[in-house]
Amino acid sequence: MPSTTLQWLSLVGIIWLQAIIGTNTNFPTYSSQLKQLLSISQVQLNNLAFASDAGKLFGWFSGLASIYLPLWLVLLIGSTLGLVGYGVQYLYITNQISSLSYWHVFLLTFLAGNSICWINTVCYVVTIRNFFSDREVAVGMTTSYQGLSAKIYANIVDAVSPHKKASAFIFLNSLLPVIVGLIAAPLVREIDEEVTSPKHTRVGFGVMFVITISTGIYAVLSSLQFVTSKVSSLGTLVGILVTLLLPLLVPLSVKIKELQENTEKVRIYHFTMEENTTSEERVENEVKEGEVQEEVGIIEEVGVKLMLRRINFWLYFFVYFFGATVGLVYLNNLGQIAESRGCSNISSLVSLSSSFGFFGRLMPSLMYYFYRGKCRISRPASMLAAMVPMSGAFFLLLNKTDIVLYTSTAVIGVCTGAITSIAVSTTTELFGTNHFSVNHNVVVANIPIGSLIFGYSAALIYRKEGHEHDEHVKCMGMECYRNTFIMWGSFCFLGTLLALILHARTRKFFSQKQ
Repeated sequence: MPSTTLQWLSLVGIIWLQAIIGTNTNFPTYSSQLKQLLSISQVQLNNLAFASDAGKLFGWFSGLASIYLPLWLVLLIGSTLGLVGYGVQYLYITNQISSLSYWHVFLLTFLAGNSICWINTVCYVVTIRNFFSDREVAVGMTTSYQGLSAKIYANIVDAVSPHKKASAFIFLNSLLPVIVGLIAAPLVREIDEEVTSPKHTRVGFGVMFVITISTGIYAVLSSLQFVTSKVSSLGTLVGILVTLLLPLLVPLSVKIKELQENTEKVRIYHFTMEENTTSEERVENEVKEGEVQEEVGIIEEVGVKLMLRRINFWLYFFVYFFGATVGLVYLNNLGQIAESRGCSNISSLVSLSSSFGFFGRLMPSLMYYFYRGKCRISRPASMLAAMVPMSGAFFLLLNKTDIVLYTSTAVIGVCTGAITSIAVSTTTELFGTNHFSVNHNVVVANIPIGSLIFGYSAALIYRKEGHEHDEHVKCMGMECYRNTFIMWGSFCFLGTLLALILHARTRKFFSQKQ
């Protein structure tokens, strides 16, 4: 039926949106150049990274908007906010306007950061509603593409404007989400009826996983230094764009199969056979609806006010705070970290973290796809498993070798991506789907808080180690971030203990869902 094809087309549109909305993830690639262009200190630069994350403090506005406004309008609002936030910055950096102060840039960055929430909310809402029974698989797989954003933007800049990275990145940040948003707007919509049979859904996701994993492998290989020295930036970019078009094969094959089935029915089946087939489909849908009803019955629907009064929420909030948020702050500071350690190929390092973040986001949905209905660990236990290696990676960074820098960055990228992906399903399972768009935006409000606390303290240590009285000087050497790594690793270890407590408190609940 046509709506089956539209379901899969909506998933493709969401994949495209997720692949380009991570505009804040490419900040480390051009942050050093932006610091020079604006003549600002490390503390002020960190404030800009915080401003981008601080936009999430008002992400719940997008959640409310998704309830009262058409989703295509919410999508276009988000794209427009990013166009204004980054577009005005681009005009300033290229000297086309000259009246902006530092705080104007800060507010524009804040606006641009908030734009991501609007687009993300649309992606989550459509995915959950269109693939309700398989929402863990669908959400995890689509959000994994957000891990490719830095990789995609870096490849475009390297191919088009490698010497003016700051202006090129900001220009792309403003324009690319608008273009892709306009293309995806007709596709990303809620389908009234879920008509895909469980068998066809499983096959469809199987093909999608093959495409997605192939895309991730290509992204990782094309980020390695010995590969980038042999393949041109334009060639790598073309390869990435081709992999983003491959998911279209699924809705295309579904449409061809539907046409073949309709033709076969007309030629072979009698009217009575068609009627029997319709009855069987009706029974199948009734069974499927019963399964959904049963699942909804298990999940308690909790509004934001009640959620804020629950201990499990605060445990969950601080697990994310000391886990994924610490990882995101590390990735935001990756440009300065690599520079201080004398690493010359910062763009390659950021691309590597982006690629491994892609696999981190993908792993939870892949595990759920293969082990659904079998014995599997709970969401809090999954976050616990991701935080243990991340804690070790921060302490491993105390070693000054480049191989440790690349290895630890890959581990932190994987674990941060995994926790981010797991959190979406955790919010729905602990607090329900009816208020998800608001509830999850409240959960991720911990990101700007952590960005301010963890990032600002790192910037102060950086300035102290660089020069006690000159805040504009660069800090070079392992001392610039040594104490920061110890602090971040300790906080991550604390988050691991909180995840253990949350797992113990929710173990009975998740065991009933298996």
